[in-house]
Amino acid sequence: MELRLLRSFVVLAEELHFGRAAERLCIVQPALSMQIRSLENELGAVLFDRDRHRVELSAAGRVFLPEAQATLDQAQRAVQRVRAAEAGEVGMIRLGFVSSVLPAYLPQLIRELHARHPLIELELKDMPTPDQLGALRTNAIDFGFVRLPIDDKRVTTRTVLEEEFIVVLPAGHALCAVSEVAPADLAGHPAFFLARRFAPGFHDAFLLAMKRSGTPLVIARELGEFTTMVALIAAGMGIGVVPKLAMVAKPDNVEIRPLRLPECRSRVGLAWTELDTPIKRTFFRYLGG
Repeated sequence: MELRLLRSFVVLAEELHFGRAAERLCIVQPALSMQIRSLENELGAVLFDRDRHRVELSAAGRVFLPEAQATLDQAQRAVQRVRAAEAGEVGMIRLGFVSSVLPAYLPQLIRELHARHPLIELELKDMPTPDQLGALRTNAIDFGFVRLPIDDKRVTTRTVLEEEFIVVLPAGHALCAVSEVAPADLAGHPAFFLARRFAPGFHDAFLLAMKRSGTPLVIARELGEFTTMVALIAAGMGIGVVPKLAMVAKPDNVEIRPLRLPECRSRVGLAWTELDTPIKRTFFRYLGG
C-alpha cells in the first residue's frame, strides 16, 4: 500500500471535498479520484459515500481513518529518526569513566547533554584507566574519561578536568594543625594512595612530583577506590592523598587540607580512538572538541 494513497485518503477525509483536497495535495481532481478508487480497490471496501452534492466517510472509511493517520505519523517519525541518526542526534554512546568523576563532573554532563540532545543515550561503565584503554582499542566503548597521563599511541586524549591534590586526615591527627600541607610535612606519615595498576601514569607522575619536591611519598597502602580510602581514614587507620573532587562527602571525623604541590595536578582526560560515526562526532563537539 502506497503512502501517497493513504495521504490522499486522509486529506479528502479532512476536507470532504474533492476540489479542496486536490488543491492541498497539489494534484488535479481526476487524479485524486483515481487514487481513491485505487485504494478502495486494494482494500476491497468503499471509503466514501459520494454523489454530485456531497462526500462523506463510509462506515469502513471511519474505521480506516485513524489507522491511516497512525501509519502516516509512524512513517514520518521513521524519517525523522533516520535523519536525526545521520546528523548524529540520536543513538547510544558507550562511555567509560573512572569512578572519581561520578560525583562532581558526570552528573552535570549528563543533564546538559540530555537538555541539548534528548535522543542521545549514555551507557555508562565504571572502569579503571587501563581497562578503558583496552575497551577503546577493541571498540567496546566509544569514549572514556581516564586519568592522565597515558602511554598509548593508539588512543587520543584531551584534558577535560584538572584538580589539586588534598590530604585527608582523621580528626585529631597532627597535620590537622596546619592550614596547608607541604610535601615535607608528609615525612614520617605514610599515606594511602591509588594503586598503580588502576592509573599507572597518574601514579607515577605524582610520585615523581613528590620526589622532586625533596620529600618522596611513603605509601602505607595502595587501594583501588578513593571511597574505601576515605572510609579507612575515617576509622583512624591512616591518612591519604587524593584528587580534590574524589571526596564525595566528608565524614564528620575527617579533616581535609590542600597539598602544596603546584607543579602537579590531577588530570582527567577524554579518550577516544576514532570519530568515525555521526553520533561520536556530535558527542565530541558537545564536549568542546
